[in-house]
Amino acid sequence: MANKFAIITGASTGIGFELATLAAKDGYDLLLVADEALINDAAADIKQFGTDVRPLEADLSTTDGVDELLSAAGSRQIDLLCANAGHGLGHGFLDQSVDDWRHVVDTNITGTLYLLQKTLPAMVSRDAGKVLVTGSIAGYIPGAFQAVYNGSKAFVDSFTEALRNEIKESKGVTITTLMPGPVETEFFDRADMMDTSVGVNPNKSDPADVAKDGWDAVMAGKPTIVSGWKNKVQVAMSGVVPPSMLAEQHRKMAEPGTADQ
Repeated sequence: MANKFAIITGASTGIGFELATLAAKDGYDLLLVADEALINDAAADIKQFGTDVRPLEADLSTTDGVDELLSAAGSRQIDLLCANAGHGLGHGFLDQSVDDWRHVVDTNITGTLYLLQKTLPAMVSRDAGKVLVTGSIAGYIPGAFQAVYNGSKAFVDSFTEALRNEIKESKGVTITTLMPGPVETEFFDRADMMDTSVGVNPNKSDPADVAKDGWDAVMAGKPTIVSGWKNKVQVAMSGVVPPSMLAEQHRKMAEPGTADQ
C-alpha cells in the first residue's frame, strides 16, 4: 500500500483515465470511479504501474452515488481528489428532455459540489491536500445548442474561484481548475453531437496532453490552467467579444447538421 491516496472520477476513459495513469506512475493508490462498467477495464490497465487500484461503478449525479464513493474510500486519507466526472448534451434546449438536462446539471454541478463538501473539510482540518476540478473554457462562452453544458461549466469555473477564496487561509490545501477546450474523447458521441462541426473536428486536443497540463498545475498548486494556447486566446477574447457574438460563433460549431457544412 502506498503512502498517498487519490480519488479520480470520470476515470474510465479520456482525461480521467490519463489523470489516473499519471497518478499511478507518481505512486498514488487509486480509487477510480465512473458510471459505466468500463471503469473495471481502466483499473486493470492502470494496475501495471504497481500501486493499489480499485474501481467503482457509481452514478455521481446522485448523492447516493457520491456516498458510495466515500464509503469505498473508507478511512483512508484523501491526498488528491480529481473531480473530473461530467456529462455533455447537444441539440437545442427546447428539444431536450427534462431527464437529460437534469442529468447534466446533477452530474456536473450537484454531484461535484457534494463530493467537494464531503472531502474538503478533512483537508482543511489538517491543512494539506490537493484538488483538481475539471471545468471548461465552455464556461466563458454562451453555448448555443449546448446551453445546459456550457452553463454548468460556467458555474463550476465560478464556484471553484469562490471556493479558493473561502479557504485561502488553509495554505496547504489547493484547488486547481482545469479548463480545456474540445478534447478527443467519447464526450461528443455521448452528447449526441457527432452531426456537428465541433463533434467531427479532427483537431481536438489529445486527452493525454490535457491531463498532463492539469496534473502539472495541481501538483504546483496553481489556481487555474487553460489547456492549449488556442483555448487561452479564446478565453481572453471572451472578455472582449459581445456575448451575442460568442453565442452565434458557438452555434456554428454545435448546431446539428453543421458537420456537413
